[in-house]
Amino acid sequence: MKEVVAVILGGGRGTRLYPLTQWRSKPAVPLAGKYRLVDVPISNCINSGLRQIFVLSQFQSASLNRHVSRTYRFDPFTPGFLEILAAEQTEASMDWYQGTADAVRKQLHRFLRHGVEHILILSGDQLYVMDFRAVIEQHTRSGADITIAVTPVTERDASEFGILQADRTGRIVDFVEKPRDAQVLRRLALAEEELRHHGVAPDRRYLASMGIYLFKPRVLVECLEDQRRVDFGKEVIPFAIHNYFVRAFFFSGYWEDIGTIRTFYAANLELASDQPPINLFDEERPIYTRPRFLPGSRVAACDVRQSIVCEGSCLEAATVDSCVIGIRSILRRGAQLRRVVMMGADYYEDGLAGQVPLGIGEDCIIENAIIDKNARIGSGTKIVNAAQVEQFDGPNFFIRDRIVIIPKNAVVPAGSVI
Repeated sequence: MKEVVAVILGGGRGTRLYPLTQWRSKPAVPLAGKYRLVDVPISNCINSGLRQIFVLSQFQSASLNRHVSRTYRFDPFTPGFLEILAAEQTEASMDWYQGTADAVRKQLHRFLRHGVEHILILSGDQLYVMDFRAVIEQHTRSGADITIAVTPVTERDASEFGILQADRTGRIVDFVEKPRDAQVLRRLALAEEELRHHGVAPDRRYLASMGIYLFKPRVLVECLEDQRRVDFGKEVIPFAIHNYFVRAFFFSGYWEDIGTIRTFYAANLELASDQPPINLFDEERPIYTRPRFLPGSRVAACDVRQSIVCEGSCLEAATVDSCVIGIRSILRRGAQLRRVVMMGADYYEDGLAGQVPLGIGEDCIIENAIIDKNARIGSGTKIVNAAQVEQFDGPNFFIRDRIVIIPKNAVVPAGSVI
């Protein structure tokens, strides 16, 4: 895999994931209690034998840069690197990244190394497990100029993705970014024969681009020559389909684009379910992250069901049902959490007089919520959104899609009701 360079896109402002992106970029958002979203594509690269990896960052990049630099260090006897490329002003351009394609164009000279035959472009905010060697093998065997990984989605989800159409040979012949017109959707729908061929459920009849692109270097350079093409989905791929051999790589496994609070919340709780979509216990294809050398969690007189409890946590006489409990989480006596994604804390602290302590206080009731890192929830607090409010911005909380979010470092006084 020495001839392959992987480029992971750090994403834009992440407004749909706000307030989780208030202090960090999308790829730096914690996942499953101990990982970051960026760990997923990096782990897929490493598990696929790819060792030349770039991460492009721009917005709120300090947390992402710190995590990547502390986590991924190849030893002197393992050829390879993982390098962060932040947006920068240069003699050639004074602008920040204007889109996904523009970000790659501005750093293109760093990817065109001697001997590189393929450039793999990935998103930094998706949840999936894929062996990229299969993509590279098909790409090479077919002689394609560009290969795009695709996955079947329902009509309800089709308007959120780039939807494409492929002929019987797998060549992509049509592509529409986020189609909403009924006539366009009918044109792009898979035929019954194709559904049977791929073993796809009848309601998942649209092929969505996964934002995973494999380019021949020459073709990538030519596609990016026009400065007006700033985004892969909106400009580059439609142009390429009419000028190059663009082929689809069909992926039928679990894949989730973590683009909204709702999808982030649901994906985390799915990982804590009886039948998680991704096996976090797979020794052959682990998800890597920063080793923190924390003690095992201490659980005393608790009722824990269908949940993930990460290392370094202390739970005392608490009820935890269908939750993700992140590293260094503190749940005090009588706390009741149901369907909660708790990200934990960056540090431990000694109790300070007159201050709401770190973690969840005694006798708190919290349901359908996301608790970001280092939050302080005072004793007797009730967070249940009883009025089923859809959207709201409070002084120390937010509500999105009826999910209450307590932002990073927030303090909720004792006895509060949200």
